[in-house]
Amino acid sequence: MRSVEYKSRGVPLEDYELTRRDHRWQKDLENIRRVAHEQVSKHLDEVYADPELTAAHQEQLRKVWKFMESAKAAPHDIMRWRVRLYCEHIVTTSRHAENAEPTLHGSSSMKCPECGKDPSAIVAFEPIGLAGEPPRARVTTPPAQRKPSRVELERRIAQLEEENRRLRTEKST
Repeated sequence: MRSVEYKSRGVPLEDYELTRRDHRWQKDLENIRRVAHEQVSKHLDEVYADPELTAAHQEQLRKVWKFMESAKAAPHDIMRWRVRLYCEHIVTTSRHAENAEPTLHGSSSMKCPECGKDPSAIVAFEPIGLAGEPPRARVTTPPAQRKPSRVELERRIAQLEEENRRLRTEKST
């Protein structure tokens, strides 16, 4: 059973006012994105200049994609969030249900589905609920044990008495 206490920030989202911290964080995100794009572009230029590196790169991408497809989380492991973005749009997003906030683990921004701003920092949020119901625990009842018959009980008593007698004689010798 999950024991995550989901947090909210800036609720109600409609009344949230951007802070200096929000403006600074958005600027940092835009700079991070720009530098990352430059580095990836430079790396890909080097990879695609060499046919052997290109083939290895394509194979690695196929492996990564296959792994990502196989690791999809079940709906009951996904928490839906209502978030306010830096661009002031309020949208719905989802994160793994083990995260108490939608901004944890490198997911503090997203592309706005309304205006396209990318990245747009998540500045306020509130949990909506799980994307699906957890599977019901199957209640399994142990098979009913039949009561032993009188003959079986008498046979077992005789075995235990014989074992008791044997143990007493071993102890006395």
